[in-house]
Amino acid sequence: MLGKMKQWLGIEGVKLELILPPAFSPAQGSISGTVRLTSKHAQRVSAIKVVLVEKYARGKQDEQLVDEYELGRLLLTDLIEVPGEGVPIDVPFYLKFSVASSAVDDFGARNPLYGGLAWAAKKLRRVHSEYRLEAEAQVQGVGLNPFDKQVLS
Repeated sequence: MLGKMKQWLGIEGVKLELILPPAFSPAQGSISGTVRLTSKHAQRVSAIKVVLVEKYARGKQDEQLVDEYELGRLLLTDLIEVPGEGVPIDVPFYLKFSVASSAVDDFGARNPLYGGLAWAAKKLRRVHSEYRLEAEAQVQGVGLNPFDKQVLS
């Protein structure tokens, strides 16, 4: 009984780890990496979802506004057999994405003079973006799916 409960909760089940390149730039337009799956007991993974998210923050402490945008999504639907005893299975992925531009970025792209004004406006409003990659595996017979997320730098 306790073993079935552990399996349903994902305890001692499949563990998911993202392995990514050390450098990231949103101008690349794509990111590749590896999803590493390990488990103490044999399991089946029916799908892996990989999502790139931009956290766009602007404003000061009390008046700070934060939005999140999904820049790209990839769904790997191959059935993956994960053996027991912690033997790792590596699943490579390649995710294309498109960066969302703000109205200030569009204004700055018109000409070099506007570019300087846009840069100054963004500095004045304390605008910054943070990117993160999230991965989640769908494991058969498990209620809570394993996931991992990493902030890209």
